[in-house]
Amino acid sequence: MNFSQMHERLRLELQRRIQRGTLSVSLLARQTGFGQSHLSNFLNRKRQLSLDGLDRILAAQQLSAGDLLPSGADAARRWEDDLRNVPVVSQATAMFEPLVRPTAVLGMLQVPIGLLETMRARASNSRRGWARFVAVRVTALDAAAMEPVLVAEAHVLLDRHYNSLSQYRPARPNLYAVRHESRLKLRYLDFQAGRLLLRPHNRAVPVEAVQPEPGESPGDLIAGRVVLAINEW
Repeated sequence: MNFSQMHERLRLELQRRIQRGTLSVSLLARQTGFGQSHLSNFLNRKRQLSLDGLDRILAAQQLSAGDLLPSGADAARRWEDDLRNVPVVSQATAMFEPLVRPTAVLGMLQVPIGLLETMRARASNSRRGWARFVAVRVTALDAAAMEPVLVAEAHVLLDRHYNSLSQYRPARPNLYAVRHESRLKLRYLDFQAGRLLLRPHNRAVPVEAVQPEPGESPGDLIAGRVVLAINEW
């Protein structure tokens, strides 16, 4: 179990104790010395604790790291509860279909719920009614352009509620699925002189430019931000 998983297990255990009435946020604040807002943010997945903070809560609640480890059938049930099925779809569905029809689903990708719930959205008004998360297969052409970030036949998880050019994380470029010449391409993006510049990771592959049609915004060409690449499925 890694550090993030331990956080999630502790969060779930604390929430169960609060629901049973044996614990409250105010009581936990008194036990640990943390502010109630700090603890509420942790319980609502808005922040993580430091290693010292984790130890303080474990000690206050008389828990050990071993108590957070599920076993046997309970482990299987909790693992399934922590996952959500995201539809794998075609490029056309990812680009153009606000809702994913059952006949458009090519398969399902299991993704941790905690990951999906922590994703920040930056969607244009026209995009907010779309089904948010879909997955698509990485083509050989995209793999060559984004080598070694992506590999052919991998699957990428797309957040279709993020079609803004604003940087998601400091000092790390966003990777997007963008519509270009009737197909989806996975690239970094810049916007210059009224055009979207599709930048590959592999410098041997040329940069491409896309001119939005009259009435289109750059965000209309962005199918979504790549949240996760899964190279084995």
